Amino acid sequence: MSDSLPTVGNTPGTAGADSGQDRPELQKAVQEFVDAGFAGMQMRVHDERGEWAGSAGVRKLGEEAKPSTKGRFRIGSTTKTFTATLLLQLVADGEIGLDSPVADYLPEFGLDRRITARMLLQHTSGVFNHTGEADPDGTYVPGMPSVGQEWVDNRFQTYRPEELVRYALSKPARFEPGTDQSYSNTNYTLALLLIEKVAGRSYAEEMQRRILGPLGLSGTVAPGAQPQIPGAHAHGYYRYEDAGEWKVADVTRQNPSLLAGTGDLISTTRDLHTFVSALMSGKLLPAPLLAEMRTPHGILGYGLGLFVQDLGPDGGGTVYHHNGSTLGYGALMYSTPDGTKTLTASLTGGDAAVDLMQAFPKALEKLLKEVFGSGQAGPA
Repeated sequence: MSDSLPTVGNTPGTAGADSGQDRPELQKAVQEFVDAGFAGMQMRVHDERGEWAGSAGVRKLGEEAKPSTKGRFRIGSTTKTFTATLLLQLVADGEIGLDSPVADYLPEFGLDRRITARMLLQHTSGVFNHTGEADPDGTYVPGMPSVGQEWVDNRFQTYRPEELVRYALSKPARFEPGTDQSYSNTNYTLALLLIEKVAGRSYAEEMQRRILGPLGLSGTVAPGAQPQIPGAHAHGYYRYEDAGEWKVADVTRQNPSLLAGTGDLISTTRDLHTFVSALMSGKLLPAPLLAEMRTPHGILGYGLGLFVQDLGPDGGGTVYHHNGSTLGYGALMYSTPDGTKTLTASLTGGDAAVDLMQAFPKALEKLLKEVFGSGQAGPA
């Protein structure tokens, strides 16, 4: 549900199965995530040596088969980059202005007229996050059921995007529009409604028409309220505490409508590569809007649907990314500025009694150095 990841197919997959390349350093990096406590991982890397795909762990607890390197998975907040691109394409076509008041298009919500399309994509609207958020002092302000036993019990419930927005707007604004930055899923649910109003089509139809169809992303699905992952996929598990007792639930099937436009898409590592490479190389947006999208803002270093990260001179310099997580699943999507080197991956939660929030950053840092930085091994 956010970029931080660990709230977190398939036939057997093998290292380098799609590429025929033996790159043990990449296979080792994948294995480290499984060793850290994830049930499984599949990863795809495109770089100057070509394409590599590999996996580790299991596709389902209690079985031996690895996750397929071609399996589908829930991409969580990586969805936001797709939604932002879609809205920016409408901006490029002159259908809406980036700094137009959202209230002019969605008058039914009584939004603050200062909130613009840009502020939604940049997380600077001040609108409360309907899935809950942390106060500046670290205390958690709950939202709609999105964690723990309450979410597990409600995970097949269907929500309408308007319902999510009205709930968020019933809470006090976090700050005056444009004066601060706070990651809010509701911004992107509002962006979905804005896309539908301006385009005159459903979000799924417009996504298919403008992005999925033209790029041939046949593995990517806007599922709406459908709980299943179509086709081959690994299972995702959610380990949580309830009344002092630790429980593990198979949450592969879940209704993603709680995350409409903000974390509901299903995809593959190959589709994520194709998408982010096309985006970075200028195939989806005109140069001025791509530049806007890639300009970091505020405390999050967030552009318009993208995080901007400087890995340092030894780490590979600037990369653009948007990782994502929904309960049971995580996604990684990284690219160099020109789109020629990408890293895309899926992680699945398991039943390991470890704190993935602690284990994940260390494994990710090593992986990024291996793929983008001087830690990358040369040709064998």
